[in-house]
Amino acid sequence: MTPDWSGRRYWLVGASEGLGRALAQQMSAAGAELILSARTAERLESLAATLPGPAQVLPMDVTDPSSVQAAVEAAGRIDGLVWLAGVYTPMTAQNFDPEVAAEMIAVNLGGAMRVLGHVVPLMLAQGAGHLVLTGSLSAYRGLPGAIGYGASKAGIASLAESLQVDLRGSGILVQLANPGFIETRLTAKNDFSMPGLMRPDEAAGHILRLMQTRRASAAFPGWFAAFFRLGRFLPQSLWLRLVG
Repeated sequence: MTPDWSGRRYWLVGASEGLGRALAQQMSAAGAELILSARTAERLESLAATLPGPAQVLPMDVTDPSSVQAAVEAAGRIDGLVWLAGVYTPMTAQNFDPEVAAEMIAVNLGGAMRVLGHVVPLMLAQGAGHLVLTGSLSAYRGLPGAIGYGASKAGIASLAESLQVDLRGSGILVQLANPGFIETRLTAKNDFSMPGLMRPDEAAGHILRLMQTRRASAAFPGWFAAFFRLGRFLPQSLWLRLVG
């Protein structure tokens, strides 16, 4: 049965564009009250103006502890949080840039740790909550050109699974969404073929459908995700021949 989103407050972190923007539009249309966070206030204001439902604009830098603390206090009570924030730069071992790689880890994984470190205790105190973490199919196994990004998304997958174990029976539902390629300014940096490339609204629909269930995770598009699921069981030598 489709849940009633009316009056439910969801905090979308990484909402200003791409997947986050598309999910905000779909959740607002479904009746949810939203809190929109990203670093750029102007983009958030632009998004909020297009939404059919109520939305609070709450700029936040997930790499800045004081910014996160202030945003958590301003957000107040929430029913759910969707982690969508992320940065990406294609990087191979041959052009390894430690500072750029570290930034991907700091935003994609460190930011999630920082925000959830505040939100999880609040949800435990209220005895209920809903956490949705956006990972990636790139977390399943090592891929070419994914130094930094793949590691950050593998960390998100581990974080989600650890939260699921620890929070079982607490009233807090934790879900992990693993999308493939999504047509955004991030994937526009790629100079290779991207199988199964999805529009942001298409990918957002997959996440919203996951959120309407109690499933632990979803990976999409299905046919592409199946390749990565199978890849987890292949010997490393065979995997390297397939993707290397």
